Amino acid sequence: MEHTRRIYSEYNAWLQPKFYLASKALRIRADFDLDFIHQECHLGLIRLWGEIQDSAAYTLQLKMDDLEPEAFSLTPLINGFEIAGGSKTGLLYGVYRFLNRLAAGENIEKIQERSAPQVDYRIINHWDNMDGHIERGYAGHSFFFHNHKFDYDEERIITYARMMASIGINGICINNVNVNKVSAGLIAEPHLSDLAELAALFRPFGIRLLVSVHFDAPMIVGGLTTSDPLDAGVKEFWQAQSTVVYTKIPDFLGYLVKADSEFRGGPEAFGRTQADGANTIAAAVAPFGGLVFWRCFVYNCQQDWRDQQTDRPMAAYKHFQPLDGTFDENVILQIKNGPVDFQTREPVSPLFSSLKNTREAIEFQIAQEYTGQQIDLFSLAVQWEEILTTEIDKGKQLKSLFGQEIVAVTAVTNTGNNMNWTGNTLAQCNLYAFGRIAWNPDLTAKELIREWIQITFETNELGCLTMEEMLLTSRGIYESYTAPLGIGFMVNPNSHYGPNVDGYEFSHWGTYHRASFDAIGVDRTSKGTGFTLQYPESLQRKYDDITSCPEELLLFFHRVRYDYKMKDGRTLLQYMYDSHFEGAQQAEALLQAWETLENRVPQETFNSVKERLKRQLRNAREWRDQVNTYFYRKTGINDDKGRQIYM
Repeated sequence: MEHTRRIYSEYNAWLQPKFYLASKALRIRADFDLDFIHQECHLGLIRLWGEIQDSAAYTLQLKMDDLEPEAFSLTPLINGFEIAGGSKTGLLYGVYRFLNRLAAGENIEKIQERSAPQVDYRIINHWDNMDGHIERGYAGHSFFFHNHKFDYDEERIITYARMMASIGINGICINNVNVNKVSAGLIAEPHLSDLAELAALFRPFGIRLLVSVHFDAPMIVGGLTTSDPLDAGVKEFWQAQSTVVYTKIPDFLGYLVKADSEFRGGPEAFGRTQADGANTIAAAVAPFGGLVFWRCFVYNCQQDWRDQQTDRPMAAYKHFQPLDGTFDENVILQIKNGPVDFQTREPVSPLFSSLKNTREAIEFQIAQEYTGQQIDLFSLAVQWEEILTTEIDKGKQLKSLFGQEIVAVTAVTNTGNNMNWTGNTLAQCNLYAFGRIAWNPDLTAKELIREWIQITFETNELGCLTMEEMLLTSRGIYESYTAPLGIGFMVNPNSHYGPNVDGYEFSHWGTYHRASFDAIGVDRTSKGTGFTLQYPESLQRKYDDITSCPEELLLFFHRVRYDYKMKDGRTLLQYMYDSHFEGAQQAEALLQAWETLENRVPQETFNSVKERLKRQLRNAREWRDQVNTYFYRKTGINDDKGRQIYM
């Protein structure tokens, strides 16, 4: 067959029109009542294969089979190919997986796979406000809202739904967890009818909607004088309003709640527990099969910096671990991957190893709030692989909880209304990787990055290897020129981009490094704040002992003198100097590597990524100079290698 090459567009993300080098004509046959899936398969094959011929002998068969509901199988036949699913949604996932493997250049006769997700709920959280602004958004404005109402391009929503379904996403929360008085009304008219129309666009793709709700909705929406979760009127409000919601949207997934956190209302304001608050709302949606995702990001955001006993990372455990087993079955505690706040590096939250009788969701952040803001290159797949393979108890990795205590994987998304969805085109890789790793946590960063490159770009092996190496090393590079060894929070307050070593040091947010003339870090051992005591005994001993504590987390768990000898013989101070000098050099090397890809990737992508890599280099140099100068001024000790440090 001969085909006219179609034009690459960043808007198509990993669903590019790339033609598979087919040597045979193909036709599609489907079981009864599979029209939508047949249509999606046809569209994908037109994009990749070219021409579909009803008279062709080679048949692609779509069928239902006795599999788990969301599972699929891909099977080559003697004169055709079979895609089977345990449900319509499972079959749709099979179609998308088949198309993605074709797009990666695989031979159709060698594609064989049987797959099922390891968790039931794979959810994208949008932090979109109804005025159109996205909190911690780095890719434009909301494509759901504008001017305090629903305002969207229907075709864009369908494209987005297809993108999300193609990586296994089955739930989307459309609004910011920091719910204001306007978005509190999403569960009532006039917005509810619009929400139902949006849900209808996602439904064929197997995606159910959630909304973030305001804990004080009984007062804001219902006109009550209290939001006390044990008040009879409050319970009646949630029951009545949820009935209205589910009447409009019968397959509505449920509510996401941020309570008692960062100036948000919550049950503790009424002397109630987190379980009291969650269970009241959960009881209201339970008759409809609804869920409540209750965030565990609860801490004292009014800390006095002079207080050296209060330790922010300990807060979630203190609030929720004593309540293990008291939450209703349809409550899922949404726990950030680390105990602080999506930092470049932090340990895994101790809640995961301590909650034995409560359903959990692990929450990641695809939006690069603290990891470069989609200006600086940062492959989150590398970070996520490390997190999921972290030991949470003796011989037990975090990912072993998938399908057990962990029933959901969620993430704050990095999308907006920019034409390329993610601001930095290479940040599309993080969005793709999240969906895939939420489905299968055994996938490696290298596998995910290679997959995304192959299905997104038409480039040679050298181009693939160059991009792969850039992405695989990007996390380490960013960490090395910003805040290594787990120290965290040396960013500019509010924006969270760029260096400001003491920016949060005397604030109320509880994010302190407490650097002095001779040492840095917070002692979080059993002899310090006691944070390590929240972990199982084997990990407590490991983190307590400075010689067995992983060096990459050294300054998270320990207060360390600048003359402390690292494992390679360098002092801590010299390590800091070297890390920042080398990180800036490596940022320059990223730019140089990208420049070799001119004419190997589409020009629009080449130009936009190059511009961001130039900004990253400026940022890296600023980090290098500010951090090194900071430590030189603290200690008066020169760099052993005599490199320039400014006074």
